[in-house]
Amino acid sequence: MSLQDHLLARIAQDGPMSVADYMTECLLHPTHGYYTIRDPLGTQGDFITAPEISQMFGELIGLSLAQSWMDQGHPEHFVLAELGPGRGTLMADMLRASSRVPGFNEAAEVVLLEASPALRDVQAQTLKDHIPRWIDSVADLPEAPLFLVANEFFDALPIRQFLRDRDGWRERLIGRDGTALTWGLGPHADQIALKDRLNDTADGDLVELCAAAIPIITVVAGRIGTHGGAGLIVDYGDWHSLGDTFQALQAHERADPLAQPGQADLTAHVDFEPLALAARAAGCAHSRLTPQGVFLERLGIATRAQALAAPLGGSELEALIAAHRRLTHPDEMGNLFKVLGLYPTPSAPPPGLEP
Repeated sequence: MSLQDHLLARIAQDGPMSVADYMTECLLHPTHGYYTIRDPLGTQGDFITAPEISQMFGELIGLSLAQSWMDQGHPEHFVLAELGPGRGTLMADMLRASSRVPGFNEAAEVVLLEASPALRDVQAQTLKDHIPRWIDSVADLPEAPLFLVANEFFDALPIRQFLRDRDGWRERLIGRDGTALTWGLGPHADQIALKDRLNDTADGDLVELCAAAIPIITVVAGRIGTHGGAGLIVDYGDWHSLGDTFQALQAHERADPLAQPGQADLTAHVDFEPLALAARAAGCAHSRLTPQGVFLERLGIATRAQALAAPLGGSELEALIAAHRRLTHPDEMGNLFKVLGLYPTPSAPPPGLEP
């Protein structure tokens, strides 16, 4: 039975499903899930992330967290964690750069939150010299100072979509039309989580909610607020989102999210405002939301690019220049991707996220 057959049978039995349920099935189904059975990253996969574009990205993030560690008094033991670490490239680049900071790597316990067995195997090879430990939930993060990065993690968490009309909110659902999956709308219902959105929306507007993100950020912020540390949340999205951002990527191209369930990556833009509010409620400070390009330029990516470029020529130099542009230029990832920093209330934001 294919995943499409499974979904059609489920809808026939239980009725239309939410976008959140559909995303969960497509991404994490134990035998057909997108992340369960493949390595989706890189030129041979369906998408490429910043760490795979250039080593500069991970190096600068590692040094930002290392500086926060020094600013907070060099804790003798701390957790260096990544949520959704892909191939382990980002963590490897971070650790290579931070190895120049005396005592940082020696004090770090590397912890990875990864749901995909296939990617865990890749991460184990990439980070074989650092003995990482894997966890299944943020609740398993040790009670210790926490220095954490989450790059393109929250965009893959399941969302629900709600359409406003003159009578209230209706949830956007996925049903069936014969052997095809199709879009539909549920009945009108009160939505407590959307009561404040009546003030800034109009009939026909669509709002997305990511309930799964709040418990995660609450635990992370609670650890940082209680024990110290810093967090860098990097993702595409904005503050106070509005509109339909649900999308599928297949072979680096946009695809129909309902066409081939389990065969494409499904994501949605991150609404950073609820993350920041949840962090604050958990006793943790947060930075201003900062464009990725600004963040990386503040950390010195231009200087690092010049140093890497010195011995290069021809196609290698062109590739480096292209990577720098892709990471920082406003027309590429520079403005689309944002960075939110988490830090203890008495401390300063992580470098690159100045107030």
